[in-house]
Amino acid sequence: MSKKVKKFLIFAFVLAVFILVVYVWGYLLKPVRYDISTDKLKKELKIVFISDLHNCFFGGTDQSGLWEAITASGPDIVIFGGDVIDAWSGTEYALDIMKRVHDNYPCAYAPGNHEDMRSDKKEFFSDVEALGIDVLLGKCKEIDVNGEKVRIYGALDSLAYGSHAAQLEECYEDLDENYYNILLAHQPEQIDELLGDKSKSFDLILSGHAHGGQWRIPHILDQGLYAPDQGLFPDYTTGMYTYGDTVHIISRGLAKPPRMIFIPRIFNRPELSVIYVHGND
Repeated sequence: MSKKVKKFLIFAFVLAVFILVVYVWGYLLKPVRYDISTDKLKKELKIVFISDLHNCFFGGTDQSGLWEAITASGPDIVIFGGDVIDAWSGTEYALDIMKRVHDNYPCAYAPGNHEDMRSDKKEFFSDVEALGIDVLLGKCKEIDVNGEKVRIYGALDSLAYGSHAAQLEECYEDLDENYYNILLAHQPEQIDELLGDKSKSFDLILSGHAHGGQWRIPHILDQGLYAPDQGLFPDYTTGMYTYGDTVHIISRGLAKPPRMIFIPRIFNRPELSVIYVHGND
């Protein structure tokens, strides 16, 4: 064997190992902590935010890995953001973890674009409601946590119509700033519309959709290479932002490489968002 062939084989082997490691790394769930403060709550509120699950499972089809990560976080509330399922595949793994969460924690859910694209979305929403979980589309769910009330609102996007107006408009109509108010709005690039006219404001907006920009290079491509509805070199794919009295958190989501067919995750582990809302006690 010539030296040139030997060098090529060594290079090919190292490259194959690197690609394999990067690919496998994309399967490893990572809890990501966010810390924010509010004067509207006395006690700390801990939220687990699950976004862009895309009917994936972790730790086996029984969702044991995801469930262990949720319980280890010790949440007061678990919130399901949009795209818990795909536009084209099954729903069983998403419904399994939603049922387990509802049986153990207060929870809320607002759908995303993938649910909206399904021809059977009404059936899926009925399945979710049969578990006891409200589907928030221009609606609000009030939850009592540690003796304090928190309100969670949901809108499919900034334009989707509700019962009598745009879902986002209906959320603002019902907004009472005496409560700690959370808005679930899947698409982060709509932040200008989500913030409204500033006469009222949500305390926390939770989004997903962008999958962390798919390919990320730390300190170079911090927002990733590509995101739906933003295209190449997007601005809003991950992290925490503050706009006046509103905090906006964008989760990289939980979809694993097989769901990212065209642009798989690179240096971008699936994220379970753990949000600590510190009160004034």
